[in-house]
Amino acid sequence: MVTTPGAESVLRGSPYRADCPTRHILDRIGDRWTVLVVGALWDGSVRFSEVRRRVEGVSQKMLTQTLRGLERDGLVRRTVYPEVPVRVEYTLTEAGRTLRGPLRALEEWSITHLGDVSAAQEAYDRANRPASDSTASDY
Repeated sequence: MVTTPGAESVLRGSPYRADCPTRHILDRIGDRWTVLVVGALWDGSVRFSEVRRRVEGVSQKMLTQTLRGLERDGLVRRTVYPEVPVRVEYTLTEAGRTLRGPLRALEEWSITHLGDVSAAQEAYDRANRPASDSTASDY
């Protein structure tokens, strides 16, 4: 592969730079629907309706957009079976399967720290509750 000077630094990336392609990748894998869809595809090929059943609360439109984005990024493979009716299945690619570890760690972290985060949210909400006779806001 031939690269131009400076191309390696762009390929390595710095997601803190607005023009860096790694930011798009982080946006994709950090999206809540992506995290849940990858989890729903954890154990093999799944039909669209089954992904939707596993990921409660996702709309058909959002699931379609998420799956298309993951397919475009090479993280999900879409397979169409020429049957009547047509059957479509989604599965993680090799690259998609490498996300399982990092996403599992985030899932476990969220479960482990749920109580701490909930307590912090409640304390924050109590401390920042507006006075009943005031409509002013600091924000």
